[in-house]
Amino acid sequence: MTSGIHHVTLITRKVQANVDFYVGFLGLRLVKRTGGYEDAEQLHLFYGDKTGSPGSLVTFLVWEDGSPGRVGHGQVGELALAIDPASIGFWLERALRFHVAAEGPMREFGETVLRLRDRDGVIVKLVGTDRPTGDWTSGDIPLAHAIRGIRGATVHTETPEQTARFIQRYFGFTHNAREGAIERLVSQAGDIIDVRDGTGFWPGIPGTGTADHVAFRSADTQQLQAVNASLRKLNSSPTNVHDRKYFTSLYVREPGGTLFELATDGPGFTVDEPEETLGTQLFIPPSEMGRASDITAVLPQFAMPGMERPIYRDLPFVHRFLTPDEPDGSTIVLLHGTGGNEADLMPFARRVAPHARLLGVRGRSTEEGVARWFRRISQTSFDQKDIRAEAEAFAAFTEGARAAYGLEDKRTVFLGYSNGANLLAATMLLHPGLIARAVLLRAAAVLDQPPAADLSGCVVLVLQGRSDPYGALAPALETALRAGGANLDVRTLDAGHELVAADRDAVAEWMASR
Repeated sequence: MTSGIHHVTLITRKVQANVDFYVGFLGLRLVKRTGGYEDAEQLHLFYGDKTGSPGSLVTFLVWEDGSPGRVGHGQVGELALAIDPASIGFWLERALRFHVAAEGPMREFGETVLRLRDRDGVIVKLVGTDRPTGDWTSGDIPLAHAIRGIRGATVHTETPEQTARFIQRYFGFTHNAREGAIERLVSQAGDIIDVRDGTGFWPGIPGTGTADHVAFRSADTQQLQAVNASLRKLNSSPTNVHDRKYFTSLYVREPGGTLFELATDGPGFTVDEPEETLGTQLFIPPSEMGRASDITAVLPQFAMPGMERPIYRDLPFVHRFLTPDEPDGSTIVLLHGTGGNEADLMPFARRVAPHARLLGVRGRSTEEGVARWFRRISQTSFDQKDIRAEAEAFAAFTEGARAAYGLEDKRTVFLGYSNGANLLAATMLLHPGLIARAVLLRAAAVLDQPPAADLSGCVVLVLQGRSDPYGALAPALETALRAGGANLDVRTLDAGHELVAADRDAVAEWMASR
C-alpha cells in the first residue's frame, strides 16, 4: 500500500499575499490555478515542486476578504515543510529580511524546527531532515536551501487514540514516537502526522487562516476504492469519491472530526498543461465551461512575484478591482444587492462593457448574516441615520478610490442593483457633485426626507421591472432626482425585481451613447 501525504489544503483571504508568501518567500512553484470543483467561483491554487508531485503540494482555497476561522480540535493545525538541517540559518535570516514572523530554532522529536506564520496566520514549520535535495527552486533561493516537500502536518483532536488508529488503519502510517500530548505517526515515504491531544481545547471553526483538510496518497483508483469499501463496511462517517481531473479523491471525516482525503498519485498536473508552463493558465472545471467568462470575472486577480500588480488601498469598504486584458480607460463602480458581494455584478458588467475596469464594492451592513448597504426596519422602512452614515462613508470611499485607482469622472459610471442602487441614489442626493453618471437597477426611495440637491450635472439611467414588488417606491425617487435637475432616462422592462437580459442590453446601449 502506498502511504504518505499527497497534499494539504488551506484557506486564504488574500490571494496576492498568499502568492507572494508561497512563491515569492518560500520559493514553491505555482503548478495549477483552477476554479474550484465544489464551487467554480472559488479560486483554487496549487503549489509544489517542478511537476507538482504528490508529497510536495500545498493548495489553497481563496476566500477573498472572507471571514477568519479559528484553529481548534477537528482540524489540521500546523503544516511542516522539509528543508536541509544546515538551511535553518538561511531561512531565519530570510524570514527577518522578508518581515515574516518566526519562532526558534527549537527542537521537536529530535529535529530542528523554525516556526513561521504566513500572511493568514497559518503556522508553517520548516523542519531540518535528511530528505534528498528536490528538483525545484526559484528566485534567490539556492537549490541546496530550497523546500524539499511536505514533512508533515499536525492534527488537533479530542479523540487522539481513535484518530491515530484511524490514520494507521486506512492510510498506512505507523506509530513512531511520543512527546507530551503529541503522538507521531510515520508513513512509508517518511513524512509524518502529529496527532495532538486537544481535549479541553475549543473546536475549530472553518474560515480563512485555517486548514480545510489533509490528503493522503493512493497509488491508483483500485487502492482508493478498496479503502472506500473498507470504510463503508466499518460504517464510518459518509464517504464521497470525486474525479478532480488531476487525481481522484475520497473524502471522509475521522472520529475526531478532521476532514481527510485519499488522493491518487495520477494522472497529475501535466494532463492539460505542459511542464514548462505549469500554473500559468486558469482552468475552469469541465462541467462549468459554459459559464467560463462569468466565472473568470468573479475570480480575484493576482500577479506573480516581480510582476506588476494592483495595489489595493485601505479604504472604508472591502472592494475588488478587475482589470481586463485590454482596458479602454473606462471604469464601472458596482454596488451589489442584498445578500451579494463585491464580485456579484462583475459578470453582468463585463458583458455590458468588456474593456472597462470594474471596481466592485461590498456593503458593510449585515442582516441575518447577509451583506447590505444599510439597516432596514421593515421591507419598506429604513434606518435613516444608518443611510446617512453609510452614504458619507461611501462618499469618502469614492474620493479615495479616485486618487488611488485613477478614476476619471467623465469615464466612470456607478452602477447599483436593488439595495446597492438605493444607497447609490441616496449618496447622490446627500452628496451632490460626487457622482456624475449612474445606473440604478430596481432602485427605490429610501430617504424619508430627501434634501434639495443640485444634480444638474448628473445623467442617470433608471431601469425598473414592470412586476417588481418594490416598484411602488420608485416614483418618489424619480421625482427627487428630477427635482434636483438630473438628466433622467427611465425605462420599464418586462421583469420583476430580478435582473434580465434586457437590463444588460439597455445598460450597454445607454453607456455606448454617452
